[in-house]
Amino acid sequence: MTKIDIISGFLGAGKTTLIKKLISEAYCGEKIVLIENEFGEIGIDGGFMKDAGIEITEMNSGCICCSLVGDFGKALRKVLDEYTPDRIVIEPSGVGKLSDVCRAVKNVESENVKINARTVVADATKAKLDIKTFGEVYNDQIETATAIVLSRTGMIQEDKLNSVLELIREHNDKAIVVTTPWDKVDGKAILEAMEHGDTFAGKLMDEEEICPECGHHHHHHHDHGDDHDECCHHDHDDDDDNDDECCHHDHGEHDHDHDHGECHHHHADEVFTSWGTTTAIKFTADKIRSVLDGFSESHDFGVILRAKGIVEGEDGNWIHFDYVPGESDIRSGSADVTGRLCVIGSDLDEEAIEKAFGVSK
Repeated sequence: MTKIDIISGFLGAGKTTLIKKLISEAYCGEKIVLIENEFGEIGIDGGFMKDAGIEITEMNSGCICCSLVGDFGKALRKVLDEYTPDRIVIEPSGVGKLSDVCRAVKNVESENVKINARTVVADATKAKLDIKTFGEVYNDQIETATAIVLSRTGMIQEDKLNSVLELIREHNDKAIVVTTPWDKVDGKAILEAMEHGDTFAGKLMDEEEICPECGHHHHHHHDHGDDHDECCHHDHDDDDDNDDECCHHDHGEHDHDHDHGECHHHHADEVFTSWGTTTAIKFTADKIRSVLDGFSESHDFGVILRAKGIVEGEDGNWIHFDYVPGESDIRSGSADVTGRLCVIGSDLDEEAIEKAFGVSK
C-alpha cells in the first residue's frame, strides 16, 4: 500500500520546514518519494533529500491545479510504477486550490494507492490577512483539509491564536488544528494528527468502553476480572439466580442457558453521549481540579461518568488528567499537537461543560 500525503499551504507558511521535520522524525524507515510542484518558490534542498535517502521529482513548470492536471497524473503513475514507494509526499504550489490537487490524485487511487492525509500549513501570524487577501483559494485549502498545521504559533498571544482558531472553524469545524509550536512536539505526533484528521479528538477515548448497565469504564485490552462481576450485579425481582451472568459484557457471542428476564445488553452508544473538542487555551492544574470537582459536586452538567484531557499549562508544561466520579488524577505529561478535552456521560449539558472549561467547541 502506497500512502499519499498532500501537504499544501500558502507561500512561506512553512510547508518545507514541516516536511523536513516529518522526514527526520516520522517517516523514518519508509521508502519515500517527494513530488514538488513549485510556482515561484524555492524547493527543498536536494542535498538534504539525498542524505535522507529520499527520491525527489520536481515539477516547476506550472501549477497542479490548472495546466498540469494531466501531466501530473502521468508523473504520479510513473513514480508509482518505477519506485513502488511506501509513501508519496506531494508539496503543491502554495497558490493552488487543494481541492483540485486532491481531484488529480484521486484519479490514480486504487486498492494499493490511497490519499492518506490532506494537510494545510497556515501561518498563524498571517491567517486573518491571508483569508481576506486570497479569499477563495485560501478558503478552499482550509475547507478541503483534514488537518491544519499552524506555524509560528509561539509568536502570537493566546487570545490572538484563539481568534485564528475561531476563524478557521468558520470554514472547517471538522479538521484537527495543530496549535503547539513545532519545536515542542515530535513529528510522529503531528503525523498522527494528519492521518486521523477529524477523528483525532475522539481518539482520546478510543480505548474506553462503558458498561451500559453499571456506568463503569473498562479498557478493551484489560481483563475485567472480579471488579466487573461485582459492579454488574443487578437485582431482578423475577430472576435472582441470573444476577451473576446478567451483566457480563463480552462483545463476542453470548451463550445463555436461560432467559434473563429484564436484563438487556445495550451498546454504549445507545445509552451514553460524548462531548469533545480541541483547544489552544492554556490551563493551570488548579483550574482543571476546579472543573473536575464541579463535575462531582453539581448536577448542572448532566451525569458525567468519564472525563479525560491533555492540555497545555500556563507554565509551558502539559497537563494530563483523568476523571471518574469520586476520583480524579491530574499530572504532568508530554506535549501534544494541540489541547484535547473529552467527556462521556448521559444527558450532558454541553454548553455548561464548555463554560466550565472556558472553551467554545
